[in-house]
Amino acid sequence: MMTDTLHDDTRERLMAALLPNVAFDGWTMTALRHAATDAGVSDHELLLAFPNGAMDALLYSIRRADSRMLEQLAKMPLDEMRIRDRITTAVRIRLENEPDKEAVRRGVTLLAQPQNAPVAAKLTWATVDAIWRACGDRSHDYNYYTKRGLLSGVWTSTLLYWLNDRSEGDAATWAFLDRRIGDVMRIPKLTAPFKKAAARFPSPLRVLERLRAGNPFPSRRASGPTD
Repeated sequence: MMTDTLHDDTRERLMAALLPNVAFDGWTMTALRHAATDAGVSDHELLLAFPNGAMDALLYSIRRADSRMLEQLAKMPLDEMRIRDRITTAVRIRLENEPDKEAVRRGVTLLAQPQNAPVAAKLTWATVDAIWRACGDRSHDYNYYTKRGLLSGVWTSTLLYWLNDRSEGDAATWAFLDRRIGDVMRIPKLTAPFKKAAARFPSPLRVLERLRAGNPFPSRRASGPTD
């Protein structure tokens, strides 16, 4: 634990020096080495803090923003808000915890590379899952995936909009976010008739379980003889 604390202190020093360099050099070892020099961090300390180099630094930055969002949300009366207001507030706070737009832009560019797609997907899922849990969601059925899938679309589109927003106080982004949340909130009403219809059909999961057990068509209970 003490070692982790020491490493976190080193990471924070590196991040403070790194972000200005990222704007010019991207999330690269060049930027990270410049940051280490500026922060007085040795090569050995740098390796311990970020064993995988600049990618580790980017992941640390993203997860740190998630953590700071959760800390702020924990102090807010979310239970008194409508669910759409909780989600809107969480997404906005999450974006406001990004320290530098250009650093985020460079990070998005790096994560958009094909080889980084799995990492990008995990990071997006972690962010939207953190938001839903902070907002009180405890679902474990298909709603768990539906909610996070929908919010993933809201989060990524709002993030990209925010990166190009030049309005005062990012006002255009918050208006865009509100519209997107409104669209998502209407989806359950639109899909309700389809869910009711689907309920009349066998569960695909149960069918798969029966196939796996080698009994796709379980016999009905035999009825007794009729008089």
